[in-house]
Amino acid sequence: MARSFVYIVSENPEVVEKIKKSNEGEDVAFYTYSGHQWREGLDNPFFRSQLVNGVPALSMGTSPLTGNHDTTTPNNVVSFPGQTENKVQKMEDLEAKAIESAIIQYKGNLTEAAKALGIGRATLYRKVKQYQIDPSQARRRKVAA
Repeated sequence: MARSFVYIVSENPEVVEKIKKSNEGEDVAFYTYSGHQWREGLDNPFFRSQLVNGVPALSMGTSPLTGNHDTTTPNNVVSFPGQTENKVQKMEDLEAKAIESAIIQYKGNLTEAAKALGIGRATLYRKVKQYQIDPSQARRRKVAA
């Protein structure tokens, strides 16, 4: 199994091949999407939660894993670190991580986080209480930034 995943969003097959060649010999799995497929995927809550878990931010360039940035290539590559452990995680842990990531991404705005997760606000509040997640920490980060 690959240690890292690279999501390529591009209509240009030459860009896709350039990215794949730049990471030859590395333990990387590539997933290629057209712009339309990517937008449809982001509308799917399951697809979004998979991206949110473990994806720190969008990375630019053709080789985000090695730090070689090519400024001629558009920002269309997402670095996705693989799971380091081989054991299966509980659904509760995955759900808590997805909720926490969404709250951080939306800087403590629970209404927006609930929309992004595809759940209602009341459900999100219940889950925040159930998993003992503190949304005020995300708000503090927002104020500090």
